[in-house]
Amino acid sequence: MPIALFALAIASFGIGTTEFVIMGLLPEVAADLGVSIPSAGLLITGYAIGVVIGGPIIVLATARLPRKITLVGLAMLFVVGNVFCAVAPTYGLLMAARVFTAFGHGAFFGISAVVAGTLVPRNQRAQAMALVFAGLTLANIFGVPGGTALGQFAGWRATFWAVVAIGLVSVAAILAWVPSDRGASAPPSLMREFAVFKRLQVWLAMAVSVLSAAATFACFTYIAPILQTVTGLAPHQVTWVLLLFGVGITIGNLIGGRLADWKLMPTILGALTALIVVLAQFSYSSHSVIGACISVFVWGCVMFILIAPLQMRVIECAGEAPNLASTLNQGAFNVGNAGGAWVGGLAITMGATYDKLPLVGAALTIAALLVAFASWQLSRKQPQTGPAA
Repeated sequence: MPIALFALAIASFGIGTTEFVIMGLLPEVAADLGVSIPSAGLLITGYAIGVVIGGPIIVLATARLPRKITLVGLAMLFVVGNVFCAVAPTYGLLMAARVFTAFGHGAFFGISAVVAGTLVPRNQRAQAMALVFAGLTLANIFGVPGGTALGQFAGWRATFWAVVAIGLVSVAAILAWVPSDRGASAPPSLMREFAVFKRLQVWLAMAVSVLSAAATFACFTYIAPILQTVTGLAPHQVTWVLLLFGVGITIGNLIGGRLADWKLMPTILGALTALIVVLAQFSYSSHSVIGACISVFVWGCVMFILIAPLQMRVIECAGEAPNLASTLNQGAFNVGNAGGAWVGGLAITMGATYDKLPLVGAALTIAALLVAFASWQLSRKQPQTGPAA
């Protein structure tokens, strides 16, 4: 794989760390800024809103810029945003800094996926995208625990300064290793970017992204109470199970890239089917420590087998104007994350016990599978024309 992909992976590692590390630092942030822990938790929500809103705005604003220049600019936005986070004196300013930082998140991953696909032969494009996303998965294994430990030892602001350093390394790596744009068949065009949304397949692909993410987060949002009240683990033991999930998503991400380069839609359909089985049986295996550990690991693996293939599917359906569609698909995952957490909370409010939440996720996955199958059948009856086909 080209070394340029490692430059993009470094940036995705930093972005993934800054997105999720705040969860481990909520008590420190709340105490320092004089707010409640639930209020500090809204910093996570604010970041997600920034991803959804900011991605399309950034892509449209940079539509006529070369992709390398755009990636450098987004990495610098990430650096500046984290500097603002590190020095923010009040809760309000920290929230504003988080939202500002998140504006570049969706656009960076969306454009990185497109660039990754141009750096390798066609039969390796999904693997290239998976390598970029590997930085995000590794952030959950190393960046988040390491950043949490650093913040608890040296103060939460030190964690953001460390992320700034990672961001500066990524800027240098992108400048040094990512090649300038290869000649495109036509100059960037806002009209071409918008035109892809006339394609039903683009909407169907993003719907699968929303539903599959919602399926996982309807249950994963409440994984700590599930493991503590159903499985019977102590709070400190939950961390090790979450580490298993992180290892699973890293392995699944790399497997998904290889499978998607072999058979794209069968990979998506197969992974969704496997996710239904894993979530359904987790409702029962969550009552056993060994069963829960195995299920969480396999769950992470199967879930992230889907990520690169779904991104690849959106890009292929978008054809010659992939930037906006690819970026919006990143927003689709975040919409699914938030929507799944809401659905899970609603189920609990309506009387569902924690061990029934995996069944809620399985039901959402069935919906994703039906949409994906309909999309596949439609594409077989009405094949696309042009470069994407």
